Amino acid sequence: MKSFTTIFILCTALVLNSCGNNEEITAYRGKVKFETIAVSSKIAGRIDKLYVKEGQTAKKGDTLALLDIPEVNAKMMQVEGAITSAKGQLNMAFKGATVEQLDQLNGKIDAANAQLEFAQNSYKRIEAMYVDSLVSMQQFDEIKMKRNMAQAQINALQAKKEEISKSVRTEQIDQAKGQLDRALGAKEEIRIAANEKYLVAAADMTIETISLEEGELLTPGYTLINGYKKNSLYFRFTVPESKIYDFEVGKTYTLVNPYTQEEINGKIEAINQLAQYADISSTAPLYELSQSIYELKILPTSAISKQKFYLNATILIK
Repeated sequence: MKSFTTIFILCTALVLNSCGNNEEITAYRGKVKFETIAVSSKIAGRIDKLYVKEGQTAKKGDTLALLDIPEVNAKMMQVEGAITSAKGQLNMAFKGATVEQLDQLNGKIDAANAQLEFAQNSYKRIEAMYVDSLVSMQQFDEIKMKRNMAQAQINALQAKKEEISKSVRTEQIDQAKGQLDRALGAKEEIRIAANEKYLVAAADMTIETISLEEGELLTPGYTLINGYKKNSLYFRFTVPESKIYDFEVGKTYTLVNPYTQEEINGKIEAINQLAQYADISSTAPLYELSQSIYELKILPTSAISKQKFYLNATILIK
């Protein structure tokens, strides 16, 4: 008898408690959202220092982390050497031969003149002997050929001196300029890479998660820090197609926090179809699974500075 009385009291309490819960679960139950920010690096580096912690706020331009990228310094030394070499080639192209090069060439010309003088004297002696039939025609032709070769050598050296006394060919100048431009471009590329060692906040944000710790390796494109952009609050509702015609872009609605009963006005910014029905945010979806699901993005239009909003907290349409 006593057990029966206890069960009766518990059942009565449950019924009364159920009757007293007037909160209705509807399809118009949404979530508080913020625009997300992902911070990553374009080049690989080891995390040398983290300047923020999870839950902390950062302002736009704040340094969030510092990477150690030793390869950048080595590449910068290489490219500085390439620039110096390219500048030297370009200066040589514009100025032509150096004084030392001209002195060396003049020495060759003097030696060639001495050879020509000796060949000329030998030719005169052989010519007289040939007239007196003291030497054969073959011997005379050999001496004559040596004289002509000595003269040709002088002509070639004189032409070379005239060429290098002036600036070099246009093609050589263009080539030297191209090498210098290439080296300068490589330096700029390395300078940009060097700046990548500083990971900075792209906007005012709240840090949600930090995926790596100091000393770990950060690969290109891997997200180190996830966060939420401040002042980017919006409300996300998922609505089935049977209810979507009750809403339209630009229309204003009153939203309610079910826990604080605070109200806020918001305007529908966009209506987008979702790819999967599982994206519905309602705890008890009142729709058929065959229906398409749409997302309502509602932006606040009234003052919200005195209200608190937490990510993924429930919000209702009144």
